[in-house]
Amino acid sequence: MDRYDLVVIGSGPAGEKGATQAAYFGKRVALVERGSVPGGTCINTGTIPSKSLRESALYFSGLRQRGLYGIDYSLREGLSVRDFMHRKDVVVELERMKVAENLAAHEVDVFQGTGEFVDPHTVKVKDAEGRDRLLRGDYILIATGSRPHRPAEVQFDDKFIFDSDSILEMDRIPKSLVVVGGGVIGSEYASIFAALGVRVALVDTRERLLPFLDTELSSRLRERLTDLGVEFFFREPVVRVERNAAGVRLTLQSGKTVEMEAALLTMGRRGVVDGLSLEKAQLTLNDHGYIEVNEFYQTEVPSILAAGDVIGFPGLASTSMEQGRVAICHAFKFQYKQRLASMLPLGIYTIPEISAVGETEESCHAKQINYEVGRAHYSNNVRGVIAGEARGILKLVFRRDDRWLIGVHIIGENATELIHLGALVVESGGKIDAFIDMVLNYPTFSELYKYAAYDGLGNLAGHKVREG
Repeated sequence: MDRYDLVVIGSGPAGEKGATQAAYFGKRVALVERGSVPGGTCINTGTIPSKSLRESALYFSGLRQRGLYGIDYSLREGLSVRDFMHRKDVVVELERMKVAENLAAHEVDVFQGTGEFVDPHTVKVKDAEGRDRLLRGDYILIATGSRPHRPAEVQFDDKFIFDSDSILEMDRIPKSLVVVGGGVIGSEYASIFAALGVRVALVDTRERLLPFLDTELSSRLRERLTDLGVEFFFREPVVRVERNAAGVRLTLQSGKTVEMEAALLTMGRRGVVDGLSLEKAQLTLNDHGYIEVNEFYQTEVPSILAAGDVIGFPGLASTSMEQGRVAICHAFKFQYKQRLASMLPLGIYTIPEISAVGETEESCHAKQINYEVGRAHYSNNVRGVIAGEARGILKLVFRRDDRWLIGVHIIGENATELIHLGALVVESGGKIDAFIDMVLNYPTFSELYKYAAYDGLGNLAGHKVREG
């Protein structure tokens, strides 16, 4: 039996950062990965591949150039799936190498194989040849991630009917695609394929796209996707998914049918816990199939930690990394990172990008917060004009009584980068005055904050304040 201070199961964002955090402070660490490559869902089938495909779609479609030059670019003639996937494959391979190099640099012992609990301190690793090895750790971190939910009644063939993992292995770019699920993954892929000129329909049981977003941003996203040609079917549960001569037919509860060459089902994800033998570690799952943890990412068994998608919401790579670090620092009593920020920024890589942090107008109504908003439009921002981004918006939500910033919502170019300036002010309890006092490089997208703040002051006073 090999003895370690920490045994980590899974090499995704939570596992990698948790393992290297412990090793950085001198702990002996083992990491178990059952995949043939490191990086988990984030690098191999989720975050990195989909965002790389987004950039490829923007490049091949010429969408950015359309706004810049006013030219109606058409998709490059004869675009193959190999062309489309090439950049994604290059980026994924580079990121895999970085993870492997990071683990090696921190002297983390990596064991390729399937991990299974023997008891709360022992993990049995079975390698590809069927050989077993026992690893004993003072602490064990479960960071096994998640996988797409595949309803039993749907016959996924990964040729015409895909989930968000298998879509990355498609052998062609379909002429038409129906996306089931208007959440983050569904909306991102709908925009990517629509940008490529694929006829796209999006089906969802809810009333609008991404209902957790500020309603104004959700509506603007729908408008932009409609302009790309996406057809929407809201409040439409899917009754049946079947193959036909044309490809795939969906029958909706209303009786409508949607026929497309291919279908992508994005109907949630499930924690990867099969084969872990959690019962031997005295662990149970909650009603949603996730592992319950406290604020320090300890499970009901104090020596066992869990972080990332396997514990459920929010299931973001950014939060998973920090959860892994917090779990390790608390467990080993490192006087370092002890908590996550109270406000977590959300990045959605649709076309256009969306990012948000803090309260929405709707949440302010629900919480009876006396609020005001300020807006700045990309069309009035010099950098936005230069970049050809005329339809974006940055929106500040702040309290009327003290101008304390409580929410930021952005749709448009660089939204997922811009959000951090606002998130810092929200987290530190700052006022919108901070943006007026700051000197910001000119011309930049960041200036949107200043003019949104001026707009907010004008709304607060009951008149517009023009500053330039």
